[in-house]
Amino acid sequence: MDKQIQLKIKRQDQPGAGPYWEEFRVPYKPNMNIVSVLMEIRKNPVNARGESTNPVVWECNCLEEVCGACTMLINGVPRQSCSALIDKIYEKTGFGTPITLAPLSKFPVIRDLMVDRKIMFDNLKKVKAWVPVDGSFAIGRGPRFTDRAHRWAYIISRCMTCGCCMEACPNVSAKSQFIGPAAIAQVRLFNVHPIGAMHQEERFEALVGAGGIQECGNAQNCRQVCPKEIPLTTHIAAMNRQSLKYTLKRWFTT
Repeated sequence: MDKQIQLKIKRQDQPGAGPYWEEFRVPYKPNMNIVSVLMEIRKNPVNARGESTNPVVWECNCLEEVCGACTMLINGVPRQSCSALIDKIYEKTGFGTPITLAPLSKFPVIRDLMVDRKIMFDNLKKVKAWVPVDGSFAIGRGPRFTDRAHRWAYIISRCMTCGCCMEACPNVSAKSQFIGPAAIAQVRLFNVHPIGAMHQEERFEALVGAGGIQECGNAQNCRQVCPKEIPLTTHIAAMNRQSLKYTLKRWFTT
């Protein structure tokens, strides 16, 4: 008998609907990832009981761990489904062990494994995570980073806004306004930029406001699950110090 991959997928037909689990079996091929397995289900949407069903809905774009769209819970761990190789998963669990797929729990579910990560982009807007260079005027050559700043700033710039850090953070919940690790790290990135630094006070205001850096409980889960291995806790600690300095300065100068 051909080898088969067993999947247990948490599904939801529409926003607000009740979730349910459905099992699938997919013929095994070497070098498959979770996305390719879901594509096989899409081609032949039949569950493990032999019943026709709706194709599983998920989101993906780049298929090379750059866009961050395909994040989901794979065996309970938030990660990118494009880089989740079946062979690697089975090295840990043993071949034939059911693989569970579920949507991220900290974001509204659109359908099945697809979630709405709008809150992350709203948080980036809140902290003004961009360099304001738009205009009709000539701005000349761009300013240079120091080599030291460039080394760690580049690492932060690899953030995909995938949601893994938000999912793993115990301080992110429906009852919390916490902006999350990714937005805090982006504040450091754009504050160190020679042009972005001109608006650092606005970013600090957002950072020390409601849902800001004071909501971080230093659980350090974010660093463990970041697919780009960004040292988020290091940058959060740096912004914590800078935010304190900003707050003290504001108190003594107003």
